Amino acid sequence: MAVLHIRVVSPPADTPRLVSRLRTDPGILNLVVSPGAAVPSTAGTGPEAPPGDAVQFDVATAAANPVLAQLRELGIDAGRPIVVETIDAALVDGPRRPAWRPVFHGDHAPVWDLVYAKIADDASYTPSFFALLIFAGLIGACGILTNSQILIVGAMVVGPEYSAIISVAVGIERRDGQTVGRGLLVLVVGFAAAIAVTLAFALCIRAAGHTPKLYLRGVRPVSDLINSPNLFSVVLAVVAGLVSVVSLTLARASTLIGVFISVTTIPAAADIAVSIAYGGWREARGSTVQLLLNVGLLIVVGALGLRGQRMIWRRLTQS
Repeated sequence: MAVLHIRVVSPPADTPRLVSRLRTDPGILNLVVSPGAAVPSTAGTGPEAPPGDAVQFDVATAAANPVLAQLRELGIDAGRPIVVETIDAALVDGPRRPAWRPVFHGDHAPVWDLVYAKIADDASYTPSFFALLIFAGLIGACGILTNSQILIVGAMVVGPEYSAIISVAVGIERRDGQTVGRGLLVLVVGFAAAIAVTLAFALCIRAAGHTPKLYLRGVRPVSDLINSPNLFSVVLAVVAGLVSVVSLTLARASTLIGVFISVTTIPAAADIAVSIAYGGWREARGSTVQLLLNVGLLIVVGALGLRGQRMIWRRLTQS
């Protein structure tokens, strides 16, 4: 049985009401209340966290959304964070209660607070984020110049841009202008930096006379594929966006999803730089269209996919 372990600190005045609600919820297991066990926190430079009662319990994953909503309604998250741990397995002797059962063909609604927390945690745009984007562009440039699909795949693996793309999608879905603006700024700055560094690299390769002969002769199958957006580019971006959103909400994301998502983002950015370095302005324009088209579609499909899943699961859980 899939369960979550939740720890909160409740103000003493609110604890009776909180415990009363939790005790009547059929999805709650192992409710433990320790009055006065939470001591004031003085760590850090922020305001001192108030003392309170420590409350811990397990909740069936299928019943987690309404329980977390109740905690927020009671204001439990105002003084200290709500801590949620995923439990790998829980042994239960006897039949499961109805509330624990998956609600639709063996599945249950995603725990939306965890989905959004995971996306927000991944959207930490540290210097390493921009460094990885630049490294991915350089690897992609090598793949384009040598017509190596293996190196293109390597660039896809390294590229971290999907964390910013899905963050923008979440901001649109939740109407959070600040998140949208921050994510778009990061994408613009990140791709601009990757293109600039990759352009400098390609110019150095050209000046040093180390350009592969096939590329000089115009034999550029990898580049031609990237800088020629068409109907299949749209289909790929839409399907990739849907796959990524479903994987994120079901907590089944993997490196393979990142590779699939990056098919026409990092390679397109690298091809812009390489094409400019070798005077291929038509190819650079095509790659620019490819990059903007796919990033835009991934954002829109991500936002619509999140909103659609919430609506579908809301109907399923209410039926």
